[in-house]
Amino acid sequence: MHIEKLSLINFKNYEEVSLAFSDKINCLVGLNGSGKTNILDAIHYLSMTKSAHNSIDSQNIKFGETYFSIKGLFANGKDRNEVVCYFQEGTKKSFKVNKNDYDKLSEHIGRFPVVLITPYDTDIIREGSETRRRFIDTIISQIDINYLRHLINYNNNLKQRNSALKTFNKTKRINYDLLDNYDNVLIELGNKIYERRQEFSEDLKSVFLAKYAFLSDELERVDIQYSSNLSSDDFRGDLKGAVSKDVALERSTLGIHKDDFKFLIGNNPLKKFGSQGQQKSFSIALKLSHFQIIDESMKYKPILLLDDIFDKLDGNRIEKLLNMVIEEQFGQVFITDAREERTREMLNSLNISAAYYKIDAGQLSAV
Repeated sequence: MHIEKLSLINFKNYEEVSLAFSDKINCLVGLNGSGKTNILDAIHYLSMTKSAHNSIDSQNIKFGETYFSIKGLFANGKDRNEVVCYFQEGTKKSFKVNKNDYDKLSEHIGRFPVVLITPYDTDIIREGSETRRRFIDTIISQIDINYLRHLINYNNNLKQRNSALKTFNKTKRINYDLLDNYDNVLIELGNKIYERRQEFSEDLKSVFLAKYAFLSDELERVDIQYSSNLSSDDFRGDLKGAVSKDVALERSTLGIHKDDFKFLIGNNPLKKFGSQGQQKSFSIALKLSHFQIIDESMKYKPILLLDDIFDKLDGNRIEKLLNMVIEEQFGQVFITDAREERTREMLNSLNISAAYYKIDAGQLSAV
């Protein structure tokens, strides 16, 4: 799968731009702040219905304007699909495929998959469990629509339960019948999500360990471990036992929304005991695993977005990635770099041909 054309109106720093892309390697070059990352983010929008960097739609409108539009033409074999995202301040975001609306935006997830690799991917390691859950949920949601539905319904029920807990704390009265209704949903949907995450974590680990060994030359022993409250033999009893604490804190302290995926190096937490290089290799291996899982599940390759990797990664890791390009492990690839000559030299040295696009103050042109 690849994106043939992209058109933007009032998106971030772009007033209006339209460009056709190669179905192989596309290099976006220009000074820092010129808008290279914004092009990748527009492609991410068309795939995931939101920005990779700013989830508030109104903040992605060009300054001084009231709306933005992103349009892309995706090709997969003989199939062509036009995807349009439109957002205006004060209205609901619109997503259309071939001029047809969705009943729910979640129905779009997984149809046009992308994998984004950025210098900030080590946040998956360094930040809290919510960031790791979001990363895992993003992958599973792209290949399993039922999982996404369960997750959305679970989170809606969780919000209602937390709202009830706040009311109980203020009134000093607990409605146990109402709480039981919320708990039944937490348990039913929680178990479905738990089982899918458990199954997926094993699949992820088998792919990930091979990717990490390739990137690190098999120098270290690493692992991914999934932990959840739902592994308890009596989770319902645990929920009931936590009611007083939940009411006092006005939030649900147990459930799959507290799950974590522990990243280990030599049986120790990676974020504490791993070097910067080891953390970078780990995060890249996670993203490459994301790519392979999507590829194997959907039987076609997602679009790969490589944002500013030449400045942030050492030569060995870059060479490993580019060797995968040579071996055609990827399909369409987008690469951003502030230094055109560096990109050309690196790709030419490996005999990789690419299309180049110059970006300057919100203007794009093929070079």
